[in-house]
Amino acid sequence: MPKALSTPPADVAVMVIHGFTATPYSVQYLADKLAERGHPVSTPTLPGHGGQPSDLDAIHWQDWANAIDIEFERLARQHQRVAVVGQSLGGLLALHLAAKRDDVAAVVSLAAPLWLEGLGKRVASATGPGGWLQRVPWVPKVGGVDVRDKTIKHNEPGYQRISTKGLAQLVAFMRVVDGELESIRAPLMVIHSQQDHTAPIACAMRVASGGRARRLRVLQHSYHLIAVDVERDDVVAECVQFFDDNI
Repeated sequence: MPKALSTPPADVAVMVIHGFTATPYSVQYLADKLAERGHPVSTPTLPGHGGQPSDLDAIHWQDWANAIDIEFERLARQHQRVAVVGQSLGGLLALHLAAKRDDVAAVVSLAAPLWLEGLGKRVASATGPGGWLQRVPWVPKVGGVDVRDKTIKHNEPGYQRISTKGLAQLVAFMRVVDGELESIRAPLMVIHSQQDHTAPIACAMRVASGGRARRLRVLQHSYHLIAVDVERDDVVAECVQFFDDNI
């Protein structure tokens, strides 16, 4: 178990990145707790998010990656070190950044998918070449967001429809990151839930192995959005301890 919260490392900014079709709301609890400890925190809104689901139609995964690189550069100019935490797609972006740069102080992957499970897997496969969903602009997010906490599930302001073109970009990006894991040099921690219905727990095992993670924590009760779900305080404590030990 992580130790009690302590004094944060000197002048370490943290970028906390949300997931696909989500908003910074889904990582705000973690961001606020890190800010309370004195970390300067950034929660950027990814391109194609925070507006209409159709905004994702014209977005490529490189747009997400470029936006995160620009924000990292901004933080690096203002602070001694910058750590990156990402949930789901945000986790992929954090891993991608750490694979491309050697100045990431630490990286935390929260429920990052290298492939999808269940309905998401079937829908994603249909967005590929020749797939019937190439002719359909969007699909409903059946069942809503994958989070156990009912209040969060009700209040999460992310898209309730999924752009099929955007989903195809997510799938393409998963493959990119899967091939980059061995290039990560920054201290890495992976947190994932056993009950994640979106990203299989096996994804966490592959990320941890490929990226030579210093810590892998498997939650038992949360679903996919672990930064705001029922074990969110465990996620906070794990991040705090990891930064204390590795930065």
